[in-house]
Formats: sequence, C-alpha cells, structure tokens
Amino acid sequence: MFGAHSKERLLFVDANSSIGAKIKISGGTKCNLTNRHVSSQNYLGDKAFVKENIDSFNSADTLDFFAKYGVFPTQKDSGQYFCNSSKEVLSAFSLANSSHQFLFGRKVCDVNFNKEGFTTHLDNESIVSKKLVVASGGISYPKLNASDIGYKIAKKFAHEIKMPKPALVGLTLQKEQFWMRELSGISLHVKVKYEDFTYKGDMLFSHFGISGPVVLNTSLRWEKGKITIDFLPYLDLTTDSFMWNEKRQLTSIIDVPKRFVKAFLNSFEILDKPMKSYSNFEREKIVLLKKYTMSIAGTFGFNRAEITKGGVETTQINPKTFESRIQKGLYFIGEVLDVSGELGGYNLQWAFSSGANAAKNFGF
Repeated sequence: MFGAHSKERLLFVDANSSIGAKIKISGGTKCNLTNRHVSSQNYLGDKAFVKENIDSFNSADTLDFFAKYGVFPTQKDSGQYFCNSSKEVLSAFSLANSSHQFLFGRKVCDVNFNKEGFTTHLDNESIVSKKLVVASGGISYPKLNASDIGYKIAKKFAHEIKMPKPALVGLTLQKEQFWMRELSGISLHVKVKYEDFTYKGDMLFSHFGISGPVVLNTSLRWEKGKITIDFLPYLDLTTDSFMWNEKRQLTSIIDVPKRFVKAFLNSFEILDKPMKSYSNFEREKIVLLKKYTMSIAGTFGFNRAEITKGGVETTQINPKTFESRIQKGLYFIGEVLDVSGELGGYNLQWAFSSGANAAKNFGF
C-alpha cells in the first residue's frame, strides 16, 4: 500500500481489491494483533531503531486504538492478542480512515520527483503529491500482489537495500535427513537451537522439510549452517540417568508418536527393542534425541514465507518520523524496512508502530 499526501487529500493506493489483504490471513484468520511482551529482542534489525519506535507506540497503544472501534482482542497464555475475526480489525481501519480516499486494485509502476513533488505512476494514471509513504511490504505472499516496487523506489532515491530473504518459513532438508519426509503431518513439541538463539514450540514434518512455529521462528535468524533439535525437551535422557535396564521398548517409554521414534531409529539402522538390549553404540545414537544436529539445505521460499527479512536500510531513515534522510517528503514504514519480527503478533505491532509514528508527522 502507498499513501500520497497533499493539501487536498490523503490517498491510499493498494494493489489488492480491499484493505488489509494480509491481515485477513494473519493468525489463521483470527488476526494476532500484538503481544503483551514486545521488546527489541523480538526483532531482527537495528535494536535501537526498533526500540525507539515500539516504545513510542507500544502494544498498549495498539489495544487502545482498537478499543475505540469496539475491538477487544483476547489474550492467550503466550501473551498474544487474538481477535474473533480479522473482519473486525479491517472494520476498525475502515472507520478510522473513513475521511480519506482509497484506490484499490491499482499497481504502482514508478515514482518520480521534481519541484512539484512526487509523481506516482499507476497502471493507467499518475498522482502528484507533496509527500509519499511507501508501505508496500516485502515480496512474500505473491498471491497477495506482493512485489519489489518498494525496494525499487528506495533504490531510485539512493537508499541501500539489505538483500530480501524469506522468513518465518519452513526449512528444507539435506539428504541425510530425508527420513523425516515419511513423517509428513506429524507434529512434535521440541526445542531448536541456532547459534545463540533457542526457540521452543511445535515442529511439523512435511514433504518439503520441517515447519511449524518453532521452525518458522528459527528461520528468522537462520542464514546458513546447522541447527540442533531437542526432540524430548521435558525429559532428561542421558546415558547415566535414563532407564537403560527397562524391558520396555523406546516407543513405549517416551511420549511422542511411535512413527517418529521408529523413523528416527531406522535412520541409524537400529531396531525398536527392549531398552536393556541396546549396545553402547546404539545408546549413543538414541541420546541424540536430545541433541540432534542437522544441516539445513534452504527454505520453502517466498511463496510459503509469512514475511520477508531484509529491506530498506534503517540508518537512512529518521527513527522518529520514518522520513528518508536522503529525500525529504519520502517515508518508508512496515515490512519494507530492514526490521523483521518473530511469530506472535510482533510483525503487525511493528506495522502499527511505524505507521502511527509516521502519521504523527502528517498531523493525524
């Protein structure tokens, strides 16, 4: 979405047919608006830049805004706030912006600047404005008309772009982990570690690789290299303390799907048999259930990514107003910037914070 501002009007241009297309699918259509626990540590990007803005317009401010329009999200144990339906969120935005104008189903092709201001070229007309706000998002979800137009505009005005990459997305497997493919549809509660970051949550096996909330969060930080998975985060499984004298089989002892246990054992050519009958070598492999290290081939790509990480370099953006330090009157907000949040309402909160702080400069 783009916002063109002149003395006469505030005009929003959106390639989609209605407001908030991405909000409609957020949180499984329930729209997880924000999170009670929001800090700069929940984001990938310049921490000082992020902190200044989420402190200026925080989750409480977001809730207050929606309360004015009769929207009262429900807080979950995780700290996330979910709405009954994304429709009520979109209704709130429509009411809040009822005095402004919208152009839906129109794509921005290019932007020029001269003494008259910004000329935004659409598919069949041009709009001149004194100020221009680029809120075009990333390039994930191409089915929602996502495009790289925001990056092209930024480059045109000499802004640097950190390479956009898929984020909050599933991870694909190396050949050594192809045994996981037969587990498609199975979900486990696990702990995943990548470098200095550790996430707990549900992991889902699929034909493409691994997914689920814990993997999506890991993908935000992952660039290359290995991850380590603890498939039994609530069990102390060591060669000294585990029940190696048990007559029962491993599938009968640990509370995870038997299909997973058997596939894991098969990957090392180990049978599911009484625990007491395992050799020391076999025990060493079973203990890897607590520290399974694996290389990642890549991601599921932009088509399946919830967000795009990377984007417009924030050192070239005024942290109070979101105005370009290079071109007066040009603003960048939301996902188009090099700021990306974890799952849990953090990305919508960033969109609200950056949008609200930029709007203060417009007198709204």
